[in-house]
Amino acid sequence: MLQINDLSFAIQGRPLFENANAQIATGWKVGLVGRNGTGKSTLLRIIREEIAKPSADSPILLNQGARLGWVAQEVAASDQTILDVVLECDEERHALMIESETAEDPDRIGEIHMRLADIDAWTAEARAAEVLMGLGFTNDDLSRATKEFSGGWRMRAAIAGVLFSQPDLLLLDEPTNYLDLEGAAWLEGYIRKYPNTVLIVSHDRDLLNRCVTHTLALEHQKLSLCVGGYDAWMKKRAEQVEQLQAQKTKQDKERAHLQSFVDRFKAKASKARQAQSRVKMLEKMQNVTIPIEERCAPINFPGPKDQLSPPLLELRDADLGYGEGAKILSDVSLRMDPDDRIAIVGTNGQGKTTLVKSIAKLLPLMAGEVIGAKAITIGYFSQDQMDELHAGETVLEHIRHALPKDTAVARQRAVAAAMGFPHEKVETKVEKLSGGEKVRLLLGLTAMEAPHILILDEPTSHLDIDSREALIYGLNDYPGAVLLITHDVYLAEATADSLWLVKDGHAAPYDGDIEDYRRLVMQADRAPAAHNSKKSAKEPTQKNSEPELTKDEATSKPSLSKAERDAQKRKASEARKKAAPLKRKAEQAEKALEKANKKIAEIDQELAGPALSSDRLVDLMKDRATQEALAEQSEVNWLDALDAYEAAITEAS
Repeated sequence: MLQINDLSFAIQGRPLFENANAQIATGWKVGLVGRNGTGKSTLLRIIREEIAKPSADSPILLNQGARLGWVAQEVAASDQTILDVVLECDEERHALMIESETAEDPDRIGEIHMRLADIDAWTAEARAAEVLMGLGFTNDDLSRATKEFSGGWRMRAAIAGVLFSQPDLLLLDEPTNYLDLEGAAWLEGYIRKYPNTVLIVSHDRDLLNRCVTHTLALEHQKLSLCVGGYDAWMKKRAEQVEQLQAQKTKQDKERAHLQSFVDRFKAKASKARQAQSRVKMLEKMQNVTIPIEERCAPINFPGPKDQLSPPLLELRDADLGYGEGAKILSDVSLRMDPDDRIAIVGTNGQGKTTLVKSIAKLLPLMAGEVIGAKAITIGYFSQDQMDELHAGETVLEHIRHALPKDTAVARQRAVAAAMGFPHEKVETKVEKLSGGEKVRLLLGLTAMEAPHILILDEPTSHLDIDSREALIYGLNDYPGAVLLITHDVYLAEATADSLWLVKDGHAAPYDGDIEDYRRLVMQADRAPAAHNSKKSAKEPTQKNSEPELTKDEATSKPSLSKAERDAQKRKASEARKKAAPLKRKAEQAEKALEKANKKIAEIDQELAGPALSSDRLVDLMKDRATQEALAEQSEVNWLDALDAYEAAITEAS
């Protein structure tokens, strides 16, 4: 599907890629991983621009005729409905629908309607609505104008549009930044079932483990491909480093042995030739180099200076909202103790942020009361605070404002270094910082308050995977209470030990863990599919198709005579013999399906290996296409034979 050949690219003299190579086959779901600033988003941009402006020497090659899709920007604010905006993303359908209203030639009208039928145009509205609602829109939202939505929701609509258009190669750059946990869970399932190829940049470790087939890593200006998700890549990388270390140890010993011989005998005429030979061997020996792992600065949260007795804070019969006529949550009674680690779950718009702002005393209660120690300190982080950083001021100046009594520059620089800002970064103006650096600065400023309760509202949106790992360590080492809103399942599972669910105007403790809640969300998403009577290819067949009787039914069933039972047995035996060819056909088709899938896996393994010759690559891709066709036909044959066999047995009984 996509080939990257000897790609070299630099920005302002800083190399991002040096002779980088990768090959992505049709149907792969590939996660592109790497530290912030290594060039992942740049690679997606290069792919788009290179394909838009093809040339003979282009390092980016896409299958001829393949459609490319990506989210360029949020949907524009207009009077057009969200549903119509998404429907127009299928450009061919949209153009044909418009032409069908003006075409006069009967032959052309027939061609248009045949093509509309071929692309399943008549179910488009239902499919678009399914995508939009999966990403968090309600049924009522579909008919609302785009100008009524915030920028974040219009970005969701843009994601829905590209998903609905189903391009042959789908490029996604951190799509879960705009989604809640429920939307991220839905997107994960959608990507897993997506019929075409996907290249996704994400720092969501759980997403990368659950829905990708391959991981493409960008490190040291090179690209490397690994079968499996993020954890599989981490394991492979660790094994490679271990192998390199073993090779380097062996090489160092060999080098020392050769050098020892040269040092001992270079002055002896009888050994001069042998010594010179060893010198040449040393010169030809290529050094085994072990890539230096980039250091990720830790994220620390110092504990409160004084310990308070429980409860730290308690809401009693509280109504929360934004004033008269804008009540969001009713009758909330919740409590936090010093050692609590709580994650708040619930779809966007239900009131999670309203709840934490009320606890942080940024919103006054509309009714009820809040009980807590007068000396309590609450640290609050929100993505919205990134807009509150003072443009034109440096990192050091922000720290200086937070430490008005500490005028020592050395102390201020030490605080900046602890936040992850080296000396060359502290004089950088905040508008020049990356999203991840701004998050680090805000987290550091929040931690300087040494709070008793730390509230984090979506802290990971701009952090790479290593920084998210550092955040997990920091939260687990923090001795105070934590209240967390996040779409990152991995972060929530690693730090929270209880949940609060915000739903339908109420907030209460949830009896279960993140995985329980995730299953609940996914089951709700799949509820309509439960009525589909056709068996999935992965669904196990029942060994006995006869329904089990209840105790009452079994006792009320009339007894049969021996002759009747014998006749029934003969009838069942004859039915099984008659249906035996169908059973054999199903078994043969199932074996053919397994064989084809095994062959596809072997081909994928070879494709993910070292660089292949162009001839070998072509052969593998042809073989893979053949095996995919065999697998598809075998699955159809298996299901048909299985249905026919079960129907024959059921009819006989």
